[in-house]
Amino acid sequence: MAERIVVGLSGGVDSSVAAAILVEQGVDVVGVTLRVWPWQPATEAAQRFGSCCSPATVDDARQVARRLGIPYYLLNSEAEFDRTVIDDFAREYEAGRTPVPCTVCNREVKFGSLLARARAWDAVAVATGHYARITYDPATGRHLLWRGVDTGKDQSDFLWPLSQSQLGAARFPVGDLTKAEVRDRARALGLVTADKPESQEICFIPDDDYRGFLRRRIPQAFRPGPIVDGGGRVLGQHEGLAAFTVGQRRGLGLATGRTLYVTALEPARNTVVVGEAREVEVDTLMAEQVNWIAIDGLEGPLDVTAQIRHRHEPAPATIRPCGQGVEVRFEAPQWAPAPGQSVVFYQGDLVLGGGVIAARSREAA
Repeated sequence: MAERIVVGLSGGVDSSVAAAILVEQGVDVVGVTLRVWPWQPATEAAQRFGSCCSPATVDDARQVARRLGIPYYLLNSEAEFDRTVIDDFAREYEAGRTPVPCTVCNREVKFGSLLARARAWDAVAVATGHYARITYDPATGRHLLWRGVDTGKDQSDFLWPLSQSQLGAARFPVGDLTKAEVRDRARALGLVTADKPESQEICFIPDDDYRGFLRRRIPQAFRPGPIVDGGGRVLGQHEGLAAFTVGQRRGLGLATGRTLYVTALEPARNTVVVGEAREVEVDTLMAEQVNWIAIDGLEGPLDVTAQIRHRHEPAPATIRPCGQGVEVRFEAPQWAPAPGQSVVFYQGDLVLGGGVIAARSREAA
């Protein structure tokens, strides 16, 4: 009997081709779309493609399943998504940090609750359209996570929180393909998603107005407060801490004659700290909530390349244990690592592990 795998069909081309590849391999595929947020139409027409949970998105996923001849289910996961991903997203912004909701969703929802449900259906794994690869090392008994072949589309940095058991039950069928090859396969199969535009970055904010979303969700995080420089001199007023992130230049509303950037957010004082570009670059940061994938743990200094945001070019760094976390010291200063964002550690294409940026320092200690 063929093994059963549940495929998360998002209504996009990547998950569609992931399902198709598994069907071609003779797998017993079950297609599932998670309805994680009440759909509202985007204000801009160009943003309506791929909007989370829209009727069109669900219909595309259903059409793909029909074309591939696999069963399809639409599951209502709104309450769970709200409790895990949205609550965390709001709490982090309220605390002056900049979260990565995709990492939470992958750990708690796609390879958390969906995986649990898949196992209840006698499925051995959950597959998605992520551009990443997994191998198994029999020498160490560890499942290893690698960058996708298409480095321009690589999504391994969103998967660093996954545990060994989750990685063992994860499948990324398009990880060995480029985006162009994925679209070619979709066209050859006659899938309705073949030429569908890329989806937006934050799936549950269709108009991309995260500030408006947060104003409705956590109005208490939008109290007026001071904007100060590094010396504590008041330069202006802000209308809410949650509207800012480290490295931000636009929207400060300051008439100082200088180009200033957000260098820190201080929730205890409801204060935005700004400075010049050189004050945004840092050599050293601390990471917490660290998860190791390729190794059991960090016993001493280790040379890696470290990635501090999704489109960041990984930079040479040395990592070392520090308390319950990891100190990351870069060879050259890096632009605006923001507390709350992920820092992911690589050796070549291999993901060693990752963590959440907790603090930053302009100069190495």
